[in-house]
Amino acid sequence: MYTVGILGGSFNPVHIGHMMLASYLVQWGYVDCVWLTLSPRNPIKEPGELLPDTKRLQMLSIAAKGAKGIDICDIELSMPTPSYTIRTLDELHSRYPEIRFKLIIGSDNWQIFDQWREAQRILDDYGVMVYLRPGYPVDDEHVIGLEVVHAPMIDLSSTFIRRALSKGLNMQYFLPEGVYKYILENRLYGVAPAKTGGRK
Repeated sequence: MYTVGILGGSFNPVHIGHMMLASYLVQWGYVDCVWLTLSPRNPIKEPGELLPDTKRLQMLSIAAKGAKGIDICDIELSMPTPSYTIRTLDELHSRYPEIRFKLIIGSDNWQIFDQWREAQRILDDYGVMVYLRPGYPVDDEHVIGLEVVHAPMIDLSSTFIRRALSKGLNMQYFLPEGVYKYILENRLYGVAPAKTGGRK
């Protein structure tokens, strides 16, 4: 059966860490395809904390363009909030019964996974692939429905990217090329004039 890994997040913005993980999972045969699944904007959060859905979706589209085995999924944008993962997986299964869906999360989230809504059913009905993150080992690798992925670890976050952009630092090697261009052209994340030269 064709297997799709669901990698969800706010992708604010999508960065090379996301793309490296997705590419690894496909090329090393864990899944046939990874769907980068955009989480909707939380109406409770301050508007400045998260770009509008349309802009984040556009950056995902740019990042995934031409990427073999990586697609984007905007299903949660049309679903009732809050967007619980189990609801998303159930809706995807309903729409695409011929596809096997598996959830992809980091080992930091695995440590609190038992707090997720219907966590056991996610494991039983879909399965969870956990990729290791620095400082978050997985001690219970033999849980039924769990698959630990030893992908190359990169300690990179969207928060780091946003802070660097606001300081005018060059992020061309941290972001997919087209995404960085989109951010600069649209002056997102408080982009400051680019700095030149080395450190003083």
